[in-house]
Amino acid sequence: MKKILTTITVIGALTMSNAQKFETKKTTDKSGYQYETVINDKTGVRVYTLKNGLKVFLAKNDDAPKIQTYIPVRTGSNNDPADNTGLAHYLEHMMFKGTSNLASADWAKEKPLLEEISKLYEQHKAEQDPEKKKALYKKIDEVSQEASKFAIANEYDKAISSLGASGTNAHTWLDETVYKNNIPNNELEKWLKVEKERFSELTLRLFHTELEAVYEEYNRAQDNDGRLVNYELMDALFPTHPNGQQTTIGKSEHLKNPSMLAIHKYFDEYYVPNNYAMVLVGDLDYDKTIKLVDQYFGSFEYKELPKKQTITEEPMTKIVERTVKSPSTPRLQLSWRSDSYGTQNARLADIVGNILTNSGDSGLIDLNINQKQKALRAMAYESAFKNYGSFSLIIVPKNDQTFDEAKKLMLDQIELVKKGEFQDWLIPAIINDMKIQRMKTYETADGLATSLYGSYINDRTWEQELNEINEYEKITKADVVKFANYFFKDNYVIIKKEKGVNDKLVRVENPGITPIKLNRDAQSPFLKGILAEKSSEIKPEFIDYAKVIKTDKIGDKKVSFVHNKYNDIAQAHFVFPFGSDYDKELGLATQVLQYLGTNKLSAEDLKKEFFKLGISNDFRTSQDQLRISLSGLEENMPKAIELLKNWMQNAKPDQKVYEENVKTILEGREVAKKDKARIMAALSNYAKYGKVSRFSDVLSKSQLEAINSVDMTNKIQNLLKMPYEIFFYGQNFNAFKKYAKPFVEKETLKVPAKNDYPEPATNGNVYFTNYDMVQTEMSKVAKGPNVNLANLGKISVFNEYFGRGLSSIVFQEIRESKSLAYSAYVSYASSGELNRPDYVTTYIGTQANKLPQAVTAMDELMENLPQIPAQFENAKNAALKQIASGRINRTNIYFNQLSLKKLGVDYDLRKDIYKEIEKLSLADLTGFYDSQMKPMKYNTAIIGKKENLDMVAINKMGTFQEVSLEEIFGY
Repeated sequence: MKKILTTITVIGALTMSNAQKFETKKTTDKSGYQYETVINDKTGVRVYTLKNGLKVFLAKNDDAPKIQTYIPVRTGSNNDPADNTGLAHYLEHMMFKGTSNLASADWAKEKPLLEEISKLYEQHKAEQDPEKKKALYKKIDEVSQEASKFAIANEYDKAISSLGASGTNAHTWLDETVYKNNIPNNELEKWLKVEKERFSELTLRLFHTELEAVYEEYNRAQDNDGRLVNYELMDALFPTHPNGQQTTIGKSEHLKNPSMLAIHKYFDEYYVPNNYAMVLVGDLDYDKTIKLVDQYFGSFEYKELPKKQTITEEPMTKIVERTVKSPSTPRLQLSWRSDSYGTQNARLADIVGNILTNSGDSGLIDLNINQKQKALRAMAYESAFKNYGSFSLIIVPKNDQTFDEAKKLMLDQIELVKKGEFQDWLIPAIINDMKIQRMKTYETADGLATSLYGSYINDRTWEQELNEINEYEKITKADVVKFANYFFKDNYVIIKKEKGVNDKLVRVENPGITPIKLNRDAQSPFLKGILAEKSSEIKPEFIDYAKVIKTDKIGDKKVSFVHNKYNDIAQAHFVFPFGSDYDKELGLATQVLQYLGTNKLSAEDLKKEFFKLGISNDFRTSQDQLRISLSGLEENMPKAIELLKNWMQNAKPDQKVYEENVKTILEGREVAKKDKARIMAALSNYAKYGKVSRFSDVLSKSQLEAINSVDMTNKIQNLLKMPYEIFFYGQNFNAFKKYAKPFVEKETLKVPAKNDYPEPATNGNVYFTNYDMVQTEMSKVAKGPNVNLANLGKISVFNEYFGRGLSSIVFQEIRESKSLAYSAYVSYASSGELNRPDYVTTYIGTQANKLPQAVTAMDELMENLPQIPAQFENAKNAALKQIASGRINRTNIYFNQLSLKKLGVDYDLRKDIYKEIEKLSLADLTGFYDSQMKPMKYNTAIIGKKENLDMVAINKMGTFQEVSLEEIFGY
């Protein structure tokens, strides 16, 4: 069973229902379609197999009039030819480029040009002389220009967005390639038409520009030390098997020397109906849906799959050590090669992983290392693949720790497992945690659909997947101890991630791609047919918060209630109307509390008690709110609330623990200053707000060291006497009010004064921070006018039309036409609070030598809003359809209402937005752009390697200033 990461913990063995046996039964519907269901499966999944071998998984979920769709293909990077690694991933990208019918303005003229490009690539691949290769590439670029005259970029994305789809994407991994869309249920047939066309043939148009975008993705991977560590790890664990020898993104030399013929061959061999599935979960009719799927996909022909050689790894008999260097903080990873998904050994390894670290923070590593602050962070987990798997221990040492000391800390925990020195209740609690995770996963359309496609990729029946939990329940402590002694030997891989210069980076020249023609105004007959076809209308439903949310009082506290109709999991939230803007020490106090116990229970015992109850606790501080939350099985909520109050009321101060926590915080700050993503976030914040902001206004080292632990516990105790409201999501509201009553104390303290941070004008400054990386990242930010609720519809359509998504103008121009970046967007973010400004952000991530061109391209786009009426109408209709098919449910009902109050609204604001969009014209949007956005001035944040920057181009952007890490982080 795959481990699902979540914050929800679970209960001991006595509170969950006994194991149910799941058995498959076959049924035939009125139309003659035979399907399989599984007895005792509450999800109601039906599994059909069409005559051509296509597996179809259908399940109902009435959360919204939508259907989550996945088309999983049983192939990934493990099937790449050894001389064409990265092929499966690149093919995934090309599946968005259309066919001879979709995205072609004149196939008769385009086809011979694509064939010529294919032949040129074969010559390019075979050529060894560098100068001749450059000449061939130049010829490829020239012919590609001619071919682009007949190509319609992003037409697949335009077709899909016209349906009101969201979440359009795909991914490739070891043994899978998965295509994703979430669609309104009234657009199912049109979606099937589009997908049938897409899967009917492969057309490699706009090939070299997309290839360059993939290479930018390769560069992003080089700048991600998590991936670098994983590459080394997998290579060492699997010296023979494709798991370790063929990365999903591929080798640099293969990306630069592709074969279109090889890609076509791969598509013809693996993209056949008996090797992919259709997964549809949502508001659907089983009988009508299977008929439609058969109508559109039943005509594809069954084909025998290529015979695949079974590759078996020799057992590991020694420790294999590797070193990876990058600018980020050092860490250590130890990994053992484990068994395949669905095997008993994989389950045992998963149990051991949970014994060491689990969602209740009550594992051996949780308590013996993290809770005692012996390292900055440590964890364990099992990853089971279709073939083989890996069991990993990861630790981020403290500054004064050596790798050997960190390694010993982790191996000591393994020894405890080998000796059986863990509590007997832990395994049953872990099993019940898995049951709760499954319950939560299956209640959402996406969660269930993801589980279904996972079972298909792993060649597992739905019956096997459901029965997996029963196999886990049979595992005993003796089984685990026996497995641990057999499994954990000196036969592992150790990866030392050191701080230093990565000498394995591959830096390449800009190939000099000539921008291709986009033909934005053109539409293929296929797309015209999709746009002209009318679907049944989905009427938007706007929520009446007053009707759906019940309210009452517990003492002097308002309590709100939303009924959980899905399962037995409840949530209790204590929402305080103040946060870090009111008290900088608030987040620190709740953090310190995690390391403190009471007079009766130690901090470790408290974690165990919550875990036994099946309840998680979460303290979350934002700038204007503190939220204390409990989540888990409703029947144990009374004890959890009692435990929470006792903990907050009687937390025992411990100065030594506090001082150790301060050391951890200070070391954590140094970790942040070495992490590229966090540096970029800090730099962008600096560009947005300047020197004084809530991000940089943190407690200094001297302030932290001057605080007493008693101050922190007093602050926690005082929370119980301050204003807050309560929200309960569950089934029995009356019972909750009774058992929550003792928690509530009389309000005697007031909310502290708020610290308002300045939001200065952005005025053309350029801020740069040096970091050793392949790519360069640039973000521009402009302060706009204060939020205006009358403009929210315009902003929504602007983002859809111009700034974000696969069919947006920015994506088409920067990536599709010019191949200048893997990621580029413009986003208009409206403020969530009245009398606060909106902000516009632009982003480009690309090679340093492409940045000047990318900036110029972005500036030209933003000079005047491009006028493309057909694309505007598509974006407008997509926005309307997304609102019409959207529903607010579960806890979102309460928290959405809470957010709306900051805007001075007490009703579903989507109603106004929908009306605004209905009346919106391109002229209206252009007027908004010209009056509100064009006058904006931007500050710029750039992170990259300074020696790679074109300073002449950078200085043209504005007043340049290199800022230090201390300046942008505030410490």
